[in-house]
Amino acid sequence: MPSAPSLSTLASRIEAASGGRGAATFVTGGVADRVPYGALYDEAVRLAAALQRRGVAAGDHVALVGPTTRLLYTAIEADWLAGATLIVLPLPMRLGSIEEFAVQTRAKIANADVDLVVVDDDLAPFIEPQPGGPPMVRLHELVDEVRRLGIRAQDFERPADDPDRLAVLQFTSGSTADPKGVMLPNRTICANLDAIAAAAQLDVDTDVMVSWLPLYHDMGLVGFTMVPLSTGVDVVIGAPQDFLGAPLRWMEWLSSFGGTVTAGPNFSWVLATRALRNASGLDLGPLRIALNGAEPVDPDNVEAFVRAAVAHGMRPGAVFPAFGMAEVVIGATFPEPLTGMRTDAVDRRVLETERYAAPVEPAAVTPAGVRRLAYLGRPVPGLEIRIVDPETGSPRRDREVGELEIRGTSVTPGYYGRPDLAVELFHDDWLRTGDLAYLVDGELVVCGRIKDVIIVGGRNVFPEDVERAVATIAGVRAGNVIAFGIPGRGKEGVVVVAETRSDDPAATRRTVAERVRATVGLPPKDVVLVEPGTLPKTSSGKLQRGLCRQRYLGAELVPV
Repeated sequence: MPSAPSLSTLASRIEAASGGRGAATFVTGGVADRVPYGALYDEAVRLAAALQRRGVAAGDHVALVGPTTRLLYTAIEADWLAGATLIVLPLPMRLGSIEEFAVQTRAKIANADVDLVVVDDDLAPFIEPQPGGPPMVRLHELVDEVRRLGIRAQDFERPADDPDRLAVLQFTSGSTADPKGVMLPNRTICANLDAIAAAAQLDVDTDVMVSWLPLYHDMGLVGFTMVPLSTGVDVVIGAPQDFLGAPLRWMEWLSSFGGTVTAGPNFSWVLATRALRNASGLDLGPLRIALNGAEPVDPDNVEAFVRAAVAHGMRPGAVFPAFGMAEVVIGATFPEPLTGMRTDAVDRRVLETERYAAPVEPAAVTPAGVRRLAYLGRPVPGLEIRIVDPETGSPRRDREVGELEIRGTSVTPGYYGRPDLAVELFHDDWLRTGDLAYLVDGELVVCGRIKDVIIVGGRNVFPEDVERAVATIAGVRAGNVIAFGIPGRGKEGVVVVAETRSDDPAATRRTVAERVRATVGLPPKDVVLVEPGTLPKTSSGKLQRGLCRQRYLGAELVPV
């Protein structure tokens, strides 16, 4: 007889939670399929037994590729129950990127030492088995095998719990030719799940989590797969393509199912805001955590969402700007629930030239002279944060800008197969995030990414400021603007690349140049307007500044 689960692993927690009354509801095409966790567990156990029949043992690496469905959700659970290390691989962003998707998928499979690839039937033709590569099985083939062979729950052999066994390899956003898999052992994951539940004040009896996030993204995989499956909190799962095709659906799911907790990157809240303006009959009153994370939080966008959502009953305090990253599983800093967004208005010139966040009264300076940044809360239980000088590593004081470092119970041990990156990733036992930030009385404020800062005449120009200003121009596609620096005579120059549907590109280009000058006090070196769908993005929808810069320097961008 196997020993009783210790709850020190993801599988043991899922097993324990399956005895509760919670359920996962899968929404597809307006049809809701509510599956109690007990029934989902029974399906996953049989699928785990089928994986074991194919030779999958505890510690083996299994890659899953497929769109968000009940079946993929079940396969993810089955993977963990079998004790395997899960790798959920990204899907192609656009139809035109299928070839690039296939190349990147093969690279991740190779780098992760995958033992078995489980792929959705529709995607199988694009990632056929490679010579010397791992075997591949179609997801529906596994399901048919369970039915055809009469595989029962009793056929599943439960692996012994091992808190130090890897449960997930999470590839970081932007991974392309050199993908990096973040190692997440069971112990590390469980620590962050406990921290998230405590900091978010999750209540298994009253909370309903709602998500459209991709299951291959850490926010979707951890926040809306691991958390509900391991705690028994109800969850509603929609597909990313359904949300992107009609953003109002997200708000409708929240209203229909009494959603209390949801999350999305900044761009998704912009889409939701637009959708809400013409909506009616919604009830967002139960919502208490509307987490904005995964990309920089734009206070103006958050406030616009609040204005639109309050008309449908949402409490303003429900907005929840937070900070997280795959290298700490997901949750790093959370605000107190229902306190809403708070911002810090600082002197832009001082921030850019002295790396100090000098507070100002917004009404006392011109809009171009102030930068408003969102407070992102305090560390979740088990984590510590500090700010250090990126070059010397010496600690910085309150409001002094430096690199954010994190240490604690849910920090990754490193990147899989890449011990050479340990020096780059860690400073003693502190994780180097690569983010420029500062603290105010223990609360985190993030300014930008170190690698993206544009240095002009001793000033640190943050590309986010340029991108947000340009995105409000008529004819420019909001959320589809990239700014970066290129070498010049003694200083970098600012280049802006923006997608447009403008009927007068020349006039739009002049307006962009004027807006950049007004925002950061210097003219751009170049403005390039391109067709919609041109800008490179990660599998999670983040804009790729580095790749865009490469394409610009290689004259690969085709201006309109």
